[in-house]
Amino acid sequence: MPDNLPVNLPDNFRSQLKQGQLLISPMVTLSSPEVAEILAAAGYDWLFLDAEHSTFSPSDLQAIIGRVGNRLPSLVRLQAPEEVSIKKALDIGAAGIIAPQVNSAEQAEQIVSWSRYSPEGTRGVGLGRAHGYGFSFDDYLAKANAETTVVVQAEHINAVNAMEDIAQVPGVDAVLIGPYDLSASLKRIGEIDHPEVTGAIDHVTEVCKKNNIPLGIFGVTVDAVKPYIEKGFTLITVGVDTVMLGQAARKMLGQIRG
Repeated sequence: MPDNLPVNLPDNFRSQLKQGQLLISPMVTLSSPEVAEILAAAGYDWLFLDAEHSTFSPSDLQAIIGRVGNRLPSLVRLQAPEEVSIKKALDIGAAGIIAPQVNSAEQAEQIVSWSRYSPEGTRGVGLGRAHGYGFSFDDYLAKANAETTVVVQAEHINAVNAMEDIAQVPGVDAVLIGPYDLSASLKRIGEIDHPEVTGAIDHVTEVCKKNNIPLGIFGVTVDAVKPYIEKGFTLITVGVDTVMLGQAARKMLGQIRG
């Protein structure tokens, strides 16, 4: 079988997440597999592939996951919380999905169902890269339900208000807070340190901890995520590939020009 097809990693991502390991990723938005490969070599634990706010096509995602999938797991943030996006991301070989704008328990239940094969869910059966294009079909089906990670995002006040119910949905592996969209839903766009925003985040934190649901957060800088790591958040996305590239280039140019 070709070397770039999926393999069993020593300890699958979902297992690491449930064990409470600190898992750090950058946000990947550039479609170049080389960018993802460089970030994988830098030592991150996983890659957050952002198909919601980037120009990623399914072919772009497959090229990236094909390049780095045997080094570290990738989770795809979906274009939208819908069935087809989930099928494509998982059939490509993503270790799991991140569903944006999940604002109710009913939505969360549907996301989980679309991510699980029968009898646990309603995921469609295909022959994609995840299945070794058929060569490892039976093996993949045997482990997929146990190893596929489902993360839902809390990034709207409606999700905050529904968090007690969302946290009760079987199969939700983690809740990842989106502070910027959350601030916008509170009419405080970009004011992620405003008391209304931090209060909403605190509520999600309290509910998830009570229900033993791992928590995630995104921040552009280390300073933005450190306080959340100290609070017990373990699914951490810090930095964006484009921002890191721009800042490094500007810093080097500044050093030359003085």
